[in-house]
Amino acid sequence: MTKTRSSLRHHRELLLTSRRTVVVLMLALATLLFLCLAVIRRDAIALVTSESIDELLKLAALLVIILVPLSGIYSVMLDFVFWEGWLDGLPNPSHLFSERSPDISGHRHYIIYLDGIHQSEEDHPPRVSRFLSQLEEGIDHESILVKGIEAYTIMPVALRSDSYSQWFWRRLFSLQEHHPNSLVRFLSAFCVQANNVIKVGISSDRRYGPVMNYELALKIARRLESLGFHPSKAVRLVLVGYSGGGEMAIGTAEILQQLCRVPVQVITVCGVFSGNGALEEINRVAMVVGGKDPVAALGQVAYPGRSPLLPLSNWNRWQRKRKLTRYEISGMNHCGHSGPFSDDFSSKVVDAICCELCMTR
Repeated sequence: MTKTRSSLRHHRELLLTSRRTVVVLMLALATLLFLCLAVIRRDAIALVTSESIDELLKLAALLVIILVPLSGIYSVMLDFVFWEGWLDGLPNPSHLFSERSPDISGHRHYIIYLDGIHQSEEDHPPRVSRFLSQLEEGIDHESILVKGIEAYTIMPVALRSDSYSQWFWRRLFSLQEHHPNSLVRFLSAFCVQANNVIKVGISSDRRYGPVMNYELALKIARRLESLGFHPSKAVRLVLVGYSGGGEMAIGTAEILQQLCRVPVQVITVCGVFSGNGALEEINRVAMVVGGKDPVAALGQVAYPGRSPLLPLSNWNRWQRKRKLTRYEISGMNHCGHSGPFSDDFSSKVVDAICCELCMTR
């Protein structure tokens, strides 16, 4: 028995050493990338000439080839080190809501908004903020809209405020917002969104998704606790996810229901989601879809589990037992001037969400 324990201890030490080695390699790659970005910022204007455009395009392609895999490695490894407790980020879920008195503010319905892959910080873009203000005006006094949850980071902060990687993200955001060369700005924005797309992919994965979804559910639960939420007072939680936020909402719903001990329902807006999430205990999902939304339609093709040709998939089995409601808005696209946050369609999206909230009170 002693020999077995010694062997297990030895294997665990080897495993921890290998994990630390991977983290060190990631930091080395990130440092190299930082130096490359500094060179690009200094020389980008000089590169954009008719004689050197091919060289610039090759450099841009190389940057994307390096950054996208690095973002994927960063996402998976950050989930791992967080789960292992290296960042001291996983609280004991049994301690949630135990030291607070029930909410005395009168809020019984908590509507939690999860933004799409464009989100890079807790503050929402102006167009989204105006939409959320409309939604806030449309809900009743017993409901509260929870905004500013960064669904694509584990820690309860935005990417640029994460103490373990803020130097990298702040540099990238600076290039995205202030660099005089439009191509460099585009590449920087592309890399930020690539991180969020990878997070959506991880959430939909049956192997790693449950880990990330559990971490996000804990993050939401802790935010609710800070707002005075208590299971003895609340009636329900409603997750409203736009675009990739729909995947985060569906992946998180059942875990959040177990943590908060109140019913959870999901509303997706132009949602791109797999349907792989555990939904056995979720009774209702509503979809607000645009009549001219190619991105959401492509998402259904990208995730074959939502196809009616696979009747035994998780999503199709859930639909046979539970309630799925669709609100189709004619002429609405996925984003931009004809998207759900535009002046032409934002009020219609708010009406659809409020209609669903009233139907399930």
